Amino acid sequence: MAEVESSDGMDRRGKVLALIAALKQICNHPAQFLRERDGDLGRSGKLRRLAEELEVVFVEGEAVLLFTQYRTMGEILVRFLEQRFAVSAPFLHGGVTRAKREAMVARFQEEDGPLAMVVSVKAGGTGINLTRASHVVHVDRWWNPAVEAQATDRAHRIGQKRTVVVHTLVTAGTLEERIDKMLEEKADLAQVALSGGERWLTELDDDALRELVALDPNATDNDLDDRETSAP
Repeated sequence: MAEVESSDGMDRRGKVLALIAALKQICNHPAQFLRERDGDLGRSGKLRRLAEELEVVFVEGEAVLLFTQYRTMGEILVRFLEQRFAVSAPFLHGGVTRAKREAMVARFQEEDGPLAMVVSVKAGGTGINLTRASHVVHVDRWWNPAVEAQATDRAHRIGQKRTVVVHTLVTAGTLEERIDKMLEEKADLAQVALSGGERWLTELDDDALRELVALDPNATDNDLDDRETSAP
């Protein structure tokens, strides 16, 4: 925060976005922020909650899409699925060639295909059909409802015969929870987020930004919000 408060203009905006990105990565898993390969379950409340959810999903033999906006987090998720569930999950991201992408999607759609696929929000936003999945998990937030809905629609395309359950993971007591609440309560902010993603956060004054990023000392991992919605 000190660097943000001592800057202005474009420099301040860039530092605010860098601060937000760093805190979002820590909310996902400290290993993501630290660029470590260790995806230890015990270090991430989100992975612990995800493990609980996937225990049920995989026992039922259902397939799931895990969306993240970060390639590094996607790699952590792939390792987590392999180590925790012995599930080999393909990772669809912007660096995948068109031919490999098509093969990956075709394989996932097969009835005996992998039970999970990790997808970057942007790479999975358009042009693919992943209707075999009956669960969608937004591991981290884009804070742009249109982008998230577009990603979720990969499982809602024509041909989907199952009810799709959408899980949204929000770390309690952090900026994730506060921004989520702000967008729900203020329609004008939600409209700004629709068009500009996270850029509106750079316009907050120092006091508002300090309050946004402060950690609630009373929050625990048990408070992590796993919001579920469903649609036919």
